[in-house]
Order: sequence, then structure tokens, then C-alpha cells
Amino acid sequence: MSLSLEELGWNADFEKAFKPFYKKHWIPGRLIRDNKISYGAILEGGEEWEVFMSGKVYHAAEANAELPAVGDWVAVDPGSDDDEPMIRARLERQTCFSRKVPGKSTEEQVIAANVDTVFVVTDAGTDFNLRRMERYFTLIARSKAQPVVLVNRSDLYAEEENEAAARAIQKLNPHADIHITSAIHENGVEIIRSHLKPGKTVTLVGSSGVGKSSIVNQLLGEEWQVTGEVNEVSGKGRHTTTAREIVILPEGGLLIDNPGIREVHLWTDEQTLYEQFADIEEISRECKFHDCKHGSDKGCAVREAVDSGRLDWMRYQGYLRLDDEIHELKSKRKKRQMTFERRNKRELRKIVRNPADREQMRKELRPSSGGKVEEFED
Repeated sequence: MSLSLEELGWNADFEKAFKPFYKKHWIPGRLIRDNKISYGAILEGGEEWEVFMSGKVYHAAEANAELPAVGDWVAVDPGSDDDEPMIRARLERQTCFSRKVPGKSTEEQVIAANVDTVFVVTDAGTDFNLRRMERYFTLIARSKAQPVVLVNRSDLYAEEENEAAARAIQKLNPHADIHITSAIHENGVEIIRSHLKPGKTVTLVGSSGVGKSSIVNQLLGEEWQVTGEVNEVSGKGRHTTTAREIVILPEGGLLIDNPGIREVHLWTDEQTLYEQFADIEEISRECKFHDCKHGSDKGCAVREAVDSGRLDWMRYQGYLRLDDEIHELKSKRKKRQMTFERRNKRELRKIVRNPADREQMRKELRPSSGGKVEEFED
């Protein structure tokens, strides 16, 4: 399949950012697969290469989230006949859908880079969870992608259940597109296809067993993923996607297929959270004190709204949990940064005691001449 860069998601902003790299005879490529040791990159014309990350790219990254990920555009050095193609730079992401790494880590995990639309797949039964959906909406808002929710597997539930679930989700985010679908019965797949235009990238996320693989199969028109049988007790199918990968769809558009997400850990800021809970923020303006924590504080308008039934108790509790989670993450990241700074200071003291190391450090810190762009090289 011959593909132009534009059909792979390239645009004028990426072209402008890449100009300094053309002088090095590097070529643009989009990462479609992470093989752990190497990456799969697709180039203009549709040719796929196996590429490796250069040492400079790896060491220049201050966190794992800054390393190349599926969906990223990178500068590829073709090398000579005996050399492996190398990633020399990663272009700045225009959108980035990510979460906090599960567990006690304070690291960010990139789920999809440079994605235009995030489809959250759920159902009206065992997977239905408004608090988890609030988390998804908050992460998508931070990513700057468009949110679309598919209330899938509608064939397994009554029409009233599906419609009630769709209404409840829509109430959480009036700006999101909510659709009731059934991948098994090919109901609603055209809604997905309407977002799959040439050059546009979408991703499907959600719990295991909600029908993501069935949807992908229908979009591709073949058994791309082997779907598992549905467990009669849990109502879930066996998860079949094991790694992130970009799938180029026959009718145009690109899809980042993701493994099932069990835990939706926040990676965002207070402003994005407040925007997603605009109803609570509006009520909070009536609080007696501007720094009200909306708990047991006197004159709290939010708590009064809950007591009077004006504000849903569960939504209020979800807001408090997410707010606490964001503040806890900020605190842990600050402590981690202080630890790194202390460690760097110790290393710097060791360097300045050695004359040879001092001279090397001066060379590295000396400004480059001519205002040239600094690239990553081995």
C-alpha cells in the first residue's frame, strides 16, 4: 500500500519542525509498533523499517514518557549499508493521551501519541462505571483529543439499560459524542468510520472484554485480532490485544489498538480537572471562603448542594478523590525532583574536584556557534 506522509498524519506543523533534520539527510517516520528493543516505523510510500533508538535520544530523555512511543513522528537516520536505521530525534507531540503508571510510581505512561480522537469503549452492564468514565474524560481533556464513548455490546442488554447508560455518560460531559453500538451485529461501526479520514488517527481504550477487538476486526474487514469467548459469569470476553500498534485502515485513517486498561490513574493538572467538573466549580464560587476544601468547611456551598440534592453525592465524592489524587501526585513528583537535584549536586561536586572533568564540563556547557539547532546523534 503506497501512502503519503499526509495520509500517515503528517501536517504543516510537523513539516516546519522537521526542516533542520532534512539537512542531515534524515527522513521522517511514524512509529507504528514498539518491539521493546526496536520500533516499527512507517515511511513515505508505506515502507516499514525496523529502527533503533540512538543513545543520545535515550539519555536526553528526563523521563520514560519523553522517549519515543507508538504514534510519534521521529527523525530517522538511514545510515550506511552496514548500519541499522537510527532514531535521532522525536518531534514534539501535538496531542498525547497518557496516564500515570499503575502502582506507586510517579511516572507518566504514554498510551497514544498524536491521536485525534479517543474512543472509550464500555457497556451498560458489568463494565459500566461513571467514576472511571470521569477519569477517562479528564485524561482525554488534557490530551487535547476529541472524546467519543461507545456503549458497546448493546445486544446483551435491554434498550432501556443502554439508553440510561448513554444519558448518564452524556451528563458527565456534554461535549463528548456518545453512541450505543454492537460490534457483533455491526451496529454503529459507521459512526466510528466517520472519524477515520485519511491522515486522522484514533485510538480505542477501555477494559478488557468490552468488544474492542471485535470493532477492530470489523473496521479491517478481517480477523485482525482473535476475539475470546465471553465468560458467562463476568460477562467479559478474554482480552486479545497484547501490545500497542497502529493499524492502517483500508478506507483511510489510522487506529492505535491498545491492550485493555484495568486502572485509569490520573496524569493531569488541577485546571483540567476543574474544567471537567465545571458544575462543581460553578457552585464553589458561592462558598464563603475562596480556599474552601469542600469538606467540613463552614459556609461550603458545594456541601450544601449535596445535602439539598442539587449535586449528586457520588459525583461529589469522585471529584474529591480525583482532586486528592492530583495533589498527592504533585507532592510525590516534587519529592522525586528534590531527590534527583540532591543526587546531581553530589555528582557535580565530584566532577569539580577533578581538573580533567572540569575542563570537559566547560566544553559541554560552552554555547554552540551560529545558532544551529542541536540534534541527537550517537
